[in-house]
Amino acid sequence: MTDTAPSPAAHTRGDGRQTLTERPVRPNLVLTLVLVGQFMALLDVSVVNVAVATIQNDLHAGGSALELVVSGYTIVYAVFLITSARLGERWGYDRMYTGGVALFTLASLACGLAPNVEFLIAFRLIQGLGAATMVPQVMSLLQRTFTGPERIRALGLYTAVLSSGMVVGQLLGGVIVDAALFGSGWRPIFLINVPIGLVLLIAGRGRLPRTPRSHRALDPVGLVLLSLSVALIVVPLVLGHEHGWPLWGWIMLTVGLICVAALAISQRRIALRGGSPLLRGRVLAAPGFAATGLAVCLTMAGVAGFMFSVGLYLQAGLGQSPLHVGLTFGPMAAGFGLAGATWRKLPPHLHPRLAVPALLIYSAGFGLIAWDLHDGSSMSVTARVSTLFMGGLAGIAYGQLFASALATVRVEDAPDASGIMVTLVQLGNVLGVAVIGTLFFNALGSTGTNASWGHAAAVACWIVAGVSVAAALSSGVRNFHHRRAARVL
Repeated sequence: MTDTAPSPAAHTRGDGRQTLTERPVRPNLVLTLVLVGQFMALLDVSVVNVAVATIQNDLHAGGSALELVVSGYTIVYAVFLITSARLGERWGYDRMYTGGVALFTLASLACGLAPNVEFLIAFRLIQGLGAATMVPQVMSLLQRTFTGPERIRALGLYTAVLSSGMVVGQLLGGVIVDAALFGSGWRPIFLINVPIGLVLLIAGRGRLPRTPRSHRALDPVGLVLLSLSVALIVVPLVLGHEHGWPLWGWIMLTVGLICVAALAISQRRIALRGGSPLLRGRVLAAPGFAATGLAVCLTMAGVAGFMFSVGLYLQAGLGQSPLHVGLTFGPMAAGFGLAGATWRKLPPHLHPRLAVPALLIYSAGFGLIAWDLHDGSSMSVTARVSTLFMGGLAGIAYGQLFASALATVRVEDAPDASGIMVTLVQLGNVLGVAVIGTLFFNALGSTGTNASWGHAAAVACWIVAGVSVAAALSSGVRNFHHRRAARVL
């Protein structure tokens, strides 16, 4: 492959209509720019986990506030992903990506300078909006830059970034916080994004491929209903335990479920009218797509809930340093990233059968960790080693499920399917922290002894094991749909 390739660029003719001209781009530079941005956005989903105890001490934050610091980012990220993909079609993927990087960088600076937890939560929401603006454009820019074998290579690297970004954040966050650069504690985990973002903005100026613009409608009703559904369900789950599960929380949950039903009805009506719904019904109706999406969501919920709960246990309960916690999760990070990048090298006939056994064995590993932690002890050497294999199993399951979901839809629906899957990944992260984190705090109680911390961590691990079994069952349903579709064909 040459280092430059033509890319379409729109210009206006004398009659006011747009045509396309060609301008050279450097594919390898484009690949680097968009994958670094993707990795940076994914990193900030999890890098905060190892800093929660430090943030709690420095800003005097309660349990609900800590959950909002972690999950507020992913709530906004999840809600606006699909709409941002639609805006990329209308305004240009290159412009949306650059704008997202700029907003993410400014919000990261604000997070690093936040004077209290309320400002930190607000800036995390803005940071999530920047990530949601940037990330959906990555796949589209890759598809328009690469063709043939080079596209396969680029998508392989993209999958590796998706597989490793969140878990690597645990290790990197521990290193940064424990280094205590200039006595700044947790703040560098956000400030480190600023120079990276500036480099992306400078290096990407005029070098990203320009794209023709679409006039596809935005579906504001769908956006509002999706936003309300997520907010009304997640907020009471995060805040409910600290306020004794008040009536307003149950009302919000009920209204949130009503909004989910209204969203489904709205999307169907728009599709029947020939419009452009936020969630295309034919994508969701593809054989096995919904079951696969649920399996991915549950898998990521388990990962996020485990890392939030056990990370807090190791720091606040046992007094371990952020670096020690990061190194504890290091083997899982390595296994997840390595398996996510290499699982395709396994014999192709095995690919459809990988997810179910991987998730079942993975869930058993959490039973081992729960037994290790239930009495207030730290993780044994055996449990630490097992996390390497657990991470590998999770990476295999995640990578295969994600690829399988995209393979079930039409080529023209791939961007929508990708947006839905990434949204489900982020919703899994949100629900994992909110639900498993809430159950962790409920199990902890108010005694604060090592035994109570250990009990709470064990409860969280058993819940994650159950969630992983549910993901395996959902993946089994996916396999059933595929086999039935194959018989029909």
